[in-house]
Amino acid sequence: MKVAFLVAPEGVEQIELTDPWQAVRDAGGTPRLVSTKPGRVQAFNHLDKADTFEVDQVVKDATVEEYDALVLPGGVANPDFLRLNDKAVAFAKGFFDAGKPVAAICHAPWTLVEADVVRGRTLTSWPSLRTDITNAGGTWVDEQVKVCTSGPNTLITSRKPDDLKAFREAFLEEFAKATKGSAS
Repeated sequence: MKVAFLVAPEGVEQIELTDPWQAVRDAGGTPRLVSTKPGRVQAFNHLDKADTFEVDQVVKDATVEEYDALVLPGGVANPDFLRLNDKAVAFAKGFFDAGKPVAAICHAPWTLVEADVVRGRTLTSWPSLRTDITNAGGTWVDEQVKVCTSGPNTLITSRKPDDLKAFREAFLEEFAKATKGSAS
């Protein structure tokens, strides 16, 4: 299972990157850090700078076909930057078009709103995104994790770092189902 983690060069919430990343590795998968620029990305612990992480691939060179699934970590600045990058938005949308699973936590659904893929879907997020999701045609719920299969792909969303355990359990289960189905 090869999983793309799409992040901006700066602003990703560190625990929302590292916890799902480790979960993919522990499950025998291959996580890859995809960003809009080469080099290192600067993670944050809320508003404070944290660690940096080496980018594996620049989004302009990435294709959906290379990956089995997509994880969109949050952080306030991260998805706000991504939603302004056409290649990042197209990359995220491509997973929906290809029927591949996508997991997004916290503020990450902003990128999905920009990609116009939440219409008719039920999802959760950081509470401040409720109006954006609703205005984009989605249904927002206040739940630890929401798995939505009422669209072209499986969408797994979660609200915040406190929900990471439920988030990783749900996305690992859904990613495993999807990769098992595609291997048949």
